[in-house]
Order: sequence, then structure tokens, then C-alpha cells
Amino acid sequence: MQEEATYVCDACGEEIVIPIDLTQGHSQSYVEDCPVCCRPSVIHVEVDEDGNVESWAEPEQDYHD
Repeated sequence: MQEEATYVCDACGEEIVIPIDLTQGHSQSYVEDCPVCCRPSVIHVEVDEDGNVESWAEPEQDYHD
């Protein structure tokens, strides 16, 4: 199981490393400010049955639940 994943900030293009916390479930979405440009993004994390992690981000204003 991976302990970290990455996403690319849509605002500044930086690759951001995030910790993976399975106590929050295998499908997660949360808002996080970019540590480089401070713009908020909705971070999505999906963990499959084999422990493979996929993560991506989208600008908060574009997010539709």
C-alpha cells in the first residue's frame, strides 16, 4: 500500500505530495489549499482492492458533488 500520492495543482502546475489515510475510506474527496500558490483544490483519492492509489485535483469552483 502506498503511503503517499501526488496531484498537479491546476492553478500553478506544481506537483504536490499528499499522505494517504485509509481510515478515511477507499474513495475520498476533500478541499486542500495548494502549499505553493494557496489556491483551493478538491483532491480526489481512490484506492482499489490491490492497494493501488489514484489521485487527482480539480479547482474548487469547478467541483460538483
